[in-house]
Amino acid sequence: MSMQQFAGGNERFIRRYEYEDSWVVAADIGLSDDQIDVDIVGSTAIVVADTGEHMTETEFELPVGGDADVFVNNGVLTITIQK
Repeated sequence: MSMQQFAGGNERFIRRYEYEDSWVVAADIGLSDDQIDVDIVGSTAIVVADTGEHMTETEFELPVGGDADVFVNNGVLTITIQK
């Protein structure tokens, strides 16, 4: 397994883990799953956050691979991409 860590402009962390058969991207977003909408277009994740007060859209590149599974749990967005 290898890991890369990035800090966004708002100091939230994004980590990317590479396993033998998949990549996992985990981001600390601090919001519940009903406040987040994630679309995967090609190798780009488009994350729209709606806090009720304002909406924010963020895009980031994903490793190229197969289908992506998206989960939000306890404020952590997890995207798993099969190789």
